[in-house]
Amino acid sequence: MNQNYVSPAEAVKCVASGDRVFMHGSAATPTTLINALLDRAGEVNNVELVAISTYGPINWNRPEVLKSFYLNSLFVSENIRDWANSEYGGYVPVFLSEIPHLFDRGYLPLDVAMVHVSPPDEHGYCTLGTSTDIAISAVRNAKKIIAQVNPKMPRVLGEGFIHVSKFEAMTWVETDLFEVDYSAKADPISQKIGKLVAELIEDGSTLQMGIGCIPNDILKSLGNHKNLGVHTEMFSDGLIPLVESGVVTNSEKKIACGEIVSSFVLGTRKVYDFVDNNLLVHCMDVAFVNDVDIIRQNPKVVAINSAIEIDITGQVCADSIGTYQYSGIGGQMDFMRGAALSQGGKPIIAIPSVTSKGLSRIVPHLHEGAGVVTTRGHIHYVATEYGVVNLYGKNLEQRAQLLTQIAHPDHRYSLEEAYHKRFGRMIKGL
Repeated sequence: MNQNYVSPAEAVKCVASGDRVFMHGSAATPTTLINALLDRAGEVNNVELVAISTYGPINWNRPEVLKSFYLNSLFVSENIRDWANSEYGGYVPVFLSEIPHLFDRGYLPLDVAMVHVSPPDEHGYCTLGTSTDIAISAVRNAKKIIAQVNPKMPRVLGEGFIHVSKFEAMTWVETDLFEVDYSAKADPISQKIGKLVAELIEDGSTLQMGIGCIPNDILKSLGNHKNLGVHTEMFSDGLIPLVESGVVTNSEKKIACGEIVSSFVLGTRKVYDFVDNNLLVHCMDVAFVNDVDIIRQNPKVVAINSAIEIDITGQVCADSIGTYQYSGIGGQMDFMRGAALSQGGKPIIAIPSVTSKGLSRIVPHLHEGAGVVTTRGHIHYVATEYGVVNLYGKNLEQRAQLLTQIAHPDHRYSLEEAYHKRFGRMIKGL
């Protein structure tokens, strides 16, 4: 069993010019390995980097790095957003559930995978820790695997096991995981939305939600619910009190009954400690977790997602600001569709009515270049702090009326004008 650790600089020496390199993501972003690789700029050239969400300091904005490395991002996060939008980067629009297919079926063959893992157990098995998601497919397909081994990475059960014999090189890096904490942020708007959305959730529902003020406040409003289940792309701190209080039992689920299913974990140290060796939590391949045919088998799936803007016909832009790539398609459509097909399911887009600059998120037309993530054929519920509407089965004119009713009052007049221009009459009752 090979457990010889080398320096980060030594570990990345197996990357050659022309290689395509996968970077582990979210709280498992191996920033030490990534920065060691970027420090080889000039020594290697034409290296393509692929990843979904990455967190932490990545020292990419240097002329020599941009000359040697190209970022081909499968999702765009804040720390590499300008890189992905530059001439030295790009974005691949793809459903999160299908990214493993890009590796498995040879659309994006991988030469090297850089992963951040928990220490090996007595049998030599590490886990992919907080992010199994697409990483399990990456390590399955990469010709070489480099591991950043961290004693602070939790041992997360599920599919993310990998034996040390598979590693080309290992480096020992004891470092805190990246943390995201929304629990202490008091936001009256998200609290109002949280209460409105919580009223839509029935006992026995299966939950999918992300991280942020709105999902956190929705979870805070579910304390009196019963027998909720969790089958979600991401597991975060807000779910822990519901598990500990017995609100989340997973007893009504058809898939992995009695268990929490997720593909990655992101939050604070509290949730990383919670999932460590926890038999209740299984992190699985995102091709399974986000499979619409799997999701729909659970009862009353409630999928709660966000958006950058929604036009008055129900088209949802969630990944770009005009032509600027802000995030990615991710798993929104996987769960929106899965929830819609679930018996008693509810796909929900929950957003504040305006941006931090006071601009309406409900608009007559999406901005030029904006990407449609959830189509108007897939949209159902939309929630703002001014109410909840269900667009399913409604025609374009009815949708425009309903969305105008839950827009910010300061913007309803302009939306009514757009309605009049499009449909030739005024909205009654506004």
